[in-house]
Amino acid sequence: MNSSSISDHETSMQRCMELASRGRKNVGNGAMVGAVLVRENKIIAQDWHREFGSAHAESGLLNSFTGRIEPEDILYVNLEPCCHQGKTPPCTYAVISRGIKRVCFGMLDPDERVAGKGIETLRSAGIEVIGPIARASCEYFNRGYVSLRRTGRPWITIKEARTRSGMISHDDGSTLKITDEEQDVWSHTFLRSCHDGILVGVETIVRDNPFLNTRFAQRNDLTKVKNYQPWRIILDPSLRIPTSANVLMHSRGDTIVVTSDALSEGGRVAEDALHDWGVRVMQIPLREGSFAIPDILRLLSTPRDDFHGLSSLLVEGGERTWKGFRSSGFIDEMVSLIGA
Repeated sequence: MNSSSISDHETSMQRCMELASRGRKNVGNGAMVGAVLVRENKIIAQDWHREFGSAHAESGLLNSFTGRIEPEDILYVNLEPCCHQGKTPPCTYAVISRGIKRVCFGMLDPDERVAGKGIETLRSAGIEVIGPIARASCEYFNRGYVSLRRTGRPWITIKEARTRSGMISHDDGSTLKITDEEQDVWSHTFLRSCHDGILVGVETIVRDNPFLNTRFAQRNDLTKVKNYQPWRIILDPSLRIPTSANVLMHSRGDTIVVTSDALSEGGRVAEDALHDWGVRVMQIPLREGSFAIPDILRLLSTPRDDFHGLSSLLVEGGERTWKGFRSSGFIDEMVSLIGA
């Protein structure tokens, strides 16, 4: 890609987002950001925000690029450069100090600490600022981050699979295979691979024993980030998840079980066993026998220890879980897959 021709601003911005997607989930509840440095319509340097607490994309690019900055160079970044001291120094400082003369950005940062002030800082330093470019695409790409900053909660997508007659299982409650392989490839590629986490209730684990992975997405060329695995999140108030569950047998340290903060003695034994599997067990109170959706969302979007939160969530079931999210009103997108 470094030697490829860049014909316009939107193409360069698309490359920023392609790079930024490599940081999905790893950046926690932060934004996915990519940056490219373009000279004479060719990319000469590129970088992305790799993980929570690491250098931001534009700072990382400018710190690693040892060549001379020319007046005609354009720095592209899909999110307004930050101008505050956080876990890393402000990106505006890196841009100004390296002598960048032109910056093209995709969208304003909704974080109130930035929110246009980064652009003002650059312009005050005599830098030509172009943008926003492809704003709608950039905002949708980082919709989880935008949702957290504007509403205080992650972006929520509900995915349902039903037969044409409306069934989600056999009459006796046993598993009913609804979607075909083409639908599975689509949902793994454009739903699972585009969210930080996949959430189900424990009844779905007991009944269907799903893997909750992106295996179908990894088989096609449409997948931008190979080997990406979202967090697998199971709501399990009393810790009755079977030890033979696929999400445990095939866990790579990316499985989270949300349970009650008032476990029985048996529940505490089960918790110890889950820790041995490398599962993260997170506890919140039950309210009238159920988890409150706001409590779940607050838990999953808040960094703690080596878990850095998430900003987007794909809710896959089952019926009780769907009902809880519907009644909460916290749904941003709804996807229904209709089988035979």
